[in-house]
Amino acid sequence: MRKLPTSGDTVRAAVFMTCGAVAVSACGGGGGPNFADDHPRIYIADNRDRLAQALEDGHPAAVRFKELVDLQLGGADLYDFQAWNAALIGQLTGDARYCEYAVGLVDERVAEEEATIAGGGAPRAAYDSYLEVGPLIGDVALTYDWCFEHVSSSQATRWLAYADQAVWNVWHHEEAQWGGQVMPWSGWSVENPSNNYYYSFLRATMLLGLAAHGEIERGDGWLTHFRDTKIGGELVPTFAEQLVGGGSREGTGYGVAMMRLWELYDLWHGSTGEVIADETEHARASLLHFMHSTVPTLDRIAPTGDHARDSTAALFDYHRHYVQTLAYLFQDDPLAARAKGFLAASSVPEMDQTYMAVWDFLYETPDVAAQPLDGLGTAFYGPGTGQLYARSSWDTDATWMNLIAGPYTESHAHRDQGAIMVYKGEWLAYDPQVESTSGIRGEEDLHNLVRITEGGENVRMREGTESTMLAVHRGDGWLHAAADTTAAYAGHEAVDSVQREVVFIHPDVIVVMDRVTTAAGTSQTWQLSSPIQPTIADTRATFAGASHTLRVDRVIPAASSFDVRSWPSLDGDITAGYRMDVVQTGGARQYLHVLSLDGAASSVTADDAGGRVGVSIAMADGRTAVVRFGTGGVDGTLSVTGGSPTIDATLGPGVDALPE
Repeated sequence: MRKLPTSGDTVRAAVFMTCGAVAVSACGGGGGPNFADDHPRIYIADNRDRLAQALEDGHPAAVRFKELVDLQLGGADLYDFQAWNAALIGQLTGDARYCEYAVGLVDERVAEEEATIAGGGAPRAAYDSYLEVGPLIGDVALTYDWCFEHVSSSQATRWLAYADQAVWNVWHHEEAQWGGQVMPWSGWSVENPSNNYYYSFLRATMLLGLAAHGEIERGDGWLTHFRDTKIGGELVPTFAEQLVGGGSREGTGYGVAMMRLWELYDLWHGSTGEVIADETEHARASLLHFMHSTVPTLDRIAPTGDHARDSTAALFDYHRHYVQTLAYLFQDDPLAARAKGFLAASSVPEMDQTYMAVWDFLYETPDVAAQPLDGLGTAFYGPGTGQLYARSSWDTDATWMNLIAGPYTESHAHRDQGAIMVYKGEWLAYDPQVESTSGIRGEEDLHNLVRITEGGENVRMREGTESTMLAVHRGDGWLHAAADTTAAYAGHEAVDSVQREVVFIHPDVIVVMDRVTTAAGTSQTWQLSSPIQPTIADTRATFAGASHTLRVDRVIPAASSFDVRSWPSLDGDITAGYRMDVVQTGGARQYLHVLSLDGAASSVTADDAGGRVGVSIAMADGRTAVVRFGTGGVDGTLSVTGGSPTIDATLGPGVDALPE
């Protein structure tokens, strides 16, 4: 497959002169996209047989989807029903009733938009900075294309005029207009492929261009704009440079919106024959990124960034769609079988919401046999997001942890650089935004890190900064990671250095070392939040959960104390949970804590040697672990003796490639 251009207007123009939206006949069957002259132009030609056969064979997802469409036609008012769902069944069955219904529904909705415009207002397509333009215009375009013979000439004229104006307004925000009235808008994220709004803009542009190819003045231009300007000129280079390792910089909440991008990859391929999903490694890597971000019980994801829809980060249809679509796109890859096993074992083995049922139908992969997850690696690092995930195994009762150190560049991300979370059967150390009423609390107070205050106010992490993962090393039964989050404070004069190191000794011991240097007059707070109220005994805090227990042993500072307060007493937006603090005054300070689960550490003793600070851990399984850290940087050692596996490792800087 010929690669899409990645930069340069001259290159992009030359490509489309040779094999583009206007001169498609010159392409033949090779190299670039082919655009059909006759309707249906979108997806159906390449996928009709597959989908019709699924209906005929009575595949459960196909049967369920058709039954839901039939309910809608029978008078039900299903939530968020899309006309194109009925149009799809019409194409696959040849039954005119479905297209008649779809056309009537779209015409009614377009008429409502026209009435708003005639009254001097902006239509729904423009609401919230055109966030919903993708599904709205996509519904018009798909219904127009798939039910073309049922659309009158007057309807076609009206629908396409409305859709074309909406798409034009997206890309010309300062000159946007409706009904002849200029209605400029912010242009939020029209040039930001890392933002969820962008995928809505792409959907409207691509589907209108495909449906109206050769029929409206700007139709072929929208295809050029989608493929060359946006995918080739913006998304591909951005993802290749900034999103290595997959995932989203918006976090796991808004980041799930990338499911809409995966849809576009498939729709484009099914409509033009051109594969764009593998123009970068981002899409495939995102499949691994997502599965590792899910806790071992496979019912929730790491609650990173804003989670406005559901603050608890429980697995939902959107997450299923995200994984399922990627598994479909890469169904010839062994990873697809793991993804299918993941979905089958998850808390969402099929779509729960009626408006999502179509995706189970479209992206069913009956020829892919599900494989268990225990063949995957137990750690994953995504440099583009700064997310590191590690687990003791793929068993549902495994210990899982997360450490963050990377770019903080998107508005839905949080001020959480250096934060850790720990899960085993339940949250033991978490981000308490899962207990919030909003799900969008991003302050430093809500994350398990060392918080810096000056004059009683947090020294804030700043958007547009990038922390550094200094080390990632993994061996048999252990993982070491080191993060430098100094840059997150954007050169604030009170912050000299902030580093955190983590050593995860499988299955249930996590050693956390922090080196923080701040100006005189500041205060430093090592904080850990949990849904469980701890009991305190000198330098030990015990969080006894419903099924598992987390113990935190404080080694440094030995002379300090644990201060525990309930989150509702700290913040009225947080309805439950507790935060445990260790406070020191500003200066060059260290913190060394051992987090052990279910009694894995029998005793913890300070063990400094060779200019390093450290700890000796007598483990319940008979082993002894000694972990030492450099006082000025990443320069440590790890030894585990007295059992299997025996470990003798140097904990230095450098990021290793982790096995899949």
